[in-house]
Amino acid sequence: MIQVRVRLYATLRAYASQQKLGEPQIVQLPDGATVKQLIAALGIPDNIVRKVFSQGRAVEEDHVLRDGEDIGMFPPVAGG
Repeated sequence: MIQVRVRLYATLRAYASQQKLGEPQIVQLPDGATVKQLIAALGIPDNIVRKVFSQGRAVEEDHVLRDGEDIGMFPPVAGG
C-alpha cells in the first residue's frame, strides 16, 4: 500500500473529505496505482479533472504513484 497527499482545487473541493482549506487529503492505494485510479478512488468523474500535478510537475492519468507523493488536481478553468 502507498499513501499520497491530495489537494483538490476549485470545484473539485466538493469531492474532498472534510479537510480544511489548504489541508491535503491522505489517500491509501495499492502499490502500482495510477492517477486514474486515484481519481476513481476519490469518486471524481473522469471528465472533471483537467490538470494533475505531482511534486509540482504536470503528470498524465497513467502516471504511477509513489508513496508520499503530493498531488494537486484542478478542474477545467474558464475566464478572461
